[in-house]
Amino acid sequence: MTGLLALLLFAWMIAGAWIAITQDDLLQSVVGLSLVSLGAVGQFFLLQAPDVALTEAAIGVAAGSFVLLMGVRQLGRDEDKELK
Repeated sequence: MTGLLALLLFAWMIAGAWIAITQDDLLQSVVGLSLVSLGAVGQFFLLQAPDVALTEAAIGVAAGSFVLLMGVRQLGRDEDKELK
């Protein structure tokens, strides 16, 4: 059962990475990167490392997403739009 859950989390992380890479909308790319971090949190819990999982949740998901969202706010959502 743990192996199946690990495979599902890996698929979750791959899907999040694919979303982050392929989207032109930067906000959707940030969401994809957040999905990768959440998948990593689940993997760390499966590997019996709750301290690392909580650190990844606090820094990778929360703080990292916040910093990226502030960058998207400053630059705009569209990747192809020219800066003014």
